[in-house]
Amino acid sequence: QVQLVESGGGLVQAGGSLRLSCAASGRPITTYTMGWFRQAPGKEREFVAHISWNGDSANYADSAKGRFTISRDNAKNTVYLQMNGLKAEDTAVYYCAARRLLTTRYDYWGQGTQVTVSS
Repeated sequence: QVQLVESGGGLVQAGGSLRLSCAASGRPITTYTMGWFRQAPGKEREFVAHISWNGDSANYADSAKGRFTISRDNAKNTVYLQMNGLKAEDTAVYYCAARRLLTTRYDYWGQGTQVTVSS
């Protein structure tokens, strides 16, 4: 079992930045691909970014490219999402998730952290 706890959300003005953190416990995350997702009010949850087990590769949703950066520190069992140039449409609950290597389904999810961007 892996427990995930997100933090770092809050209220920020458009154009501002936030850094989300996802602290994992229970097992080392070195054998997991880690991802960030978000869900805006009235919308389905959507993929934001994910990063390989060793941090060598990352993928982003088009909406996040050039503005968001995902990173991980396996020594601290933590994953980050640096968000710059925030827009009102980035307002959502952001979730961290863990996926076992060589699988496609995310098995573990955090409870989420609210990000609100005021325009």
